[in-house]
Amino acid sequence: MPEQGDEGKMSKRMQTKPMVACLKTILMIFNFIFWATGILMLVVGIWGKLGMEKYLQLSTTNFTSAPYVLIGVGGFIVLLGFLGCYATAKGNTVLLYIYSFFLFIIFVAELAAGISGFIFRGKLQDGFSDGLDKALAAYNPAQDKNQAKLVDDLQSQLKCCGKEQYSDWYKQPWAGGNNNVPLSCCKDQNKCVHQGLTNSTTTDIYTVGCYKLVVSAINSNLGIIGGSAVGIAFFQVIGMLFACCLARNINQHKYEMV
Repeated sequence: MPEQGDEGKMSKRMQTKPMVACLKTILMIFNFIFWATGILMLVVGIWGKLGMEKYLQLSTTNFTSAPYVLIGVGGFIVLLGFLGCYATAKGNTVLLYIYSFFLFIIFVAELAAGISGFIFRGKLQDGFSDGLDKALAAYNPAQDKNQAKLVDDLQSQLKCCGKEQYSDWYKQPWAGGNNNVPLSCCKDQNKCVHQGLTNSTTTDIYTVGCYKLVVSAINSNLGIIGGSAVGIAFFQVIGMLFACCLARNINQHKYEMV
């Protein structure tokens, strides 16, 4: 007859084996979602970079790294997802702990990217304000076409004119003391009065300043980037817990088999 101690060990093995199978299933589901979040972060990071790049080129404070962190982390997550699936399927405790460690690294990186997006938002706005002042003052298509094109593209795309309002151009050296605005301020550049303007002849141009529109765009982009990074970061905590729990149960099952 089996001894009482053997019966206890057998009972524990019967409890541990289903637990390991259940944790493997849950972790495989997590790995699939985790891999999908990597793709999502790549998309958000690329979108954020492209969405803000045209504004940051005119800023004197172009130091935000959040989009680049998301792109790098997103690519790493895609690769790490395969490691997670392999470690889970094989039940390799060493790889599971390594996987959990990398999840922690990603958690820290995403959290840092998300927080930096919110913290540096005000500084980016100040940097763009200074940069736009300098860009308007230096505007001269005849001397620097590339710099002038940045201003023209900004005004055409956002349908704005000047910094705070269209009359900001009147005070710039380019206007030469006249009430002129660039052609990029025109609603229809093929038919537009944009020189010698008076209050009654501004119907052909955009009258809203660019600064408020850019600030709104920056806040929107950084808000999405920061919110996505922080949200996904805390999702990694679940993966860390399941990976460590699975590794511990596998080790326990091996010990009980001895």
